[in-house]
Amino acid sequence: MRGRVLVVAGSDSGGGAGIQADIKAITALDAFAATALTALTAQNTLGVFGVHPVPPAFIRQQIQVVMEDIGADTIKTGMLGDVPTIEGVCAALTDYAPGVPLVLDPVMVAKGGHALLADSAVGMMRSRLLPMARVITPNLPEAEALTGMTIGSVADMRAAAAVLLSLGVPAVLLKGGHLAGEDLTDLLATPEGIEAFTARRIDTRHTHGTGCTTASALAAGLAQGLSLRDAVVRARAYVRAAIGSAPGYGGGHGPLDHAVTVDLARLGA
Repeated sequence: MRGRVLVVAGSDSGGGAGIQADIKAITALDAFAATALTALTAQNTLGVFGVHPVPPAFIRQQIQVVMEDIGADTIKTGMLGDVPTIEGVCAALTDYAPGVPLVLDPVMVAKGGHALLADSAVGMMRSRLLPMARVITPNLPEAEALTGMTIGSVADMRAAAAVLLSLGVPAVLLKGGHLAGEDLTDLLATPEGIEAFTARRIDTRHTHGTGCTTASALAAGLAQGLSLRDAVVRARAYVRAAIGSAPGYGGGHGPLDHAVTVDLARLGA
């Protein structure tokens, strides 16, 4: 099963994150990517220099025409930006993609620190979008914003994951890359329990787009019929390979190598 993923997210003119990273990752894992663009950004490895939102009505139209013709096995959301966009996306998914699993990447801040979600929209994301998701993939700052907690350890991550589950989402992939230390731990939390995935941190500044890439790789796995755990394992392995072979572009947080050659059979494709 090849799998179809509709990505609802913003564009990154630098090609390292956003829709560009989503399409590359999904394609590299042999799934098919369609898109509904939520915003244009002017950015590179040094930061975000401009944001041009797409009108919610046009976002809705993109979702409608894709779903009515091509369809999707999984939806992945990234940068949504503000309250009207979140409201519009929720309504469009309800109307045109009922029952399609949603991988929600709660994008709030770019790698360089630029805000990509209005403060006023965090509550809307928590109350409206999270309960629609099959799995959410926050990093630690995003989890702190959604839970109101301070996360400074793996134990704190476990507590935060439990709070996120209580908000109505059935699964959480909580990414621990913002914690200090030589090892990096991600948690996959479901009502059945919490599983930790720990690996040695790759010492590099070329990590732009890791969040987008992880969520899209996970969405591709679900679209192809993998279990949630197997999709997480494959996504993490793919992202580590892409970081390890990053091309070294730019003077800041550089992009990954989304075209890295990987053994899809070994990764669970």
